[in-house]
Amino acid sequence: MTVDVLTHDEETAEAPASAPVSTPEVSSDEATVTESASPASPSEGSAEPAAEEEAPKPKRGRPKGAAAASTAKKTRTVELILTVTGTADGEWQAELKNGSKWVAKGLEIPAAAVSRAAKELHSDLSGPIDEVINQAREAQAAKVAALEAELEKAKQALAELDA
Repeated sequence: MTVDVLTHDEETAEAPASAPVSTPEVSSDEATVTESASPASPSEGSAEPAAEEEAPKPKRGRPKGAAAASTAKKTRTVELILTVTGTADGEWQAELKNGSKWVAKGLEIPAAAVSRAAKELHSDLSGPIDEVINQAREAQAAKVAALEAELEKAKQALAELDA
């Protein structure tokens, strides 16, 4: 690869325009630097130096040789995202995504299965999930008690109407 560049370094500015500038920081496999000068025609009588050479910018990232010398073992990872959501009423759903593709969406699952799965995965997961399930259980028990009380009142009102 040939790169034509101009430089504004003080060393180059003091050097004559025809003298090549060495660039020790650029390796031969990265780039070859050549002088590019637009010579002034003698008829113009210009006293300006032809052109100044600029050092190329170093490439970003790792050098190509370092990748081959790496001893790190490359492992293939699979990204599966399992999302489990629950409501205050105790209804649970699961969704599974493989990369950017949906495998399953909106699968209804029982709260007991969520609790068992959380216990199998890790105790740090099972504690908060069990608290949410217990709160939903208490809310449903309170709802059942309220409905039973309402049912009892309705039965009494019906019995009074029949008598």
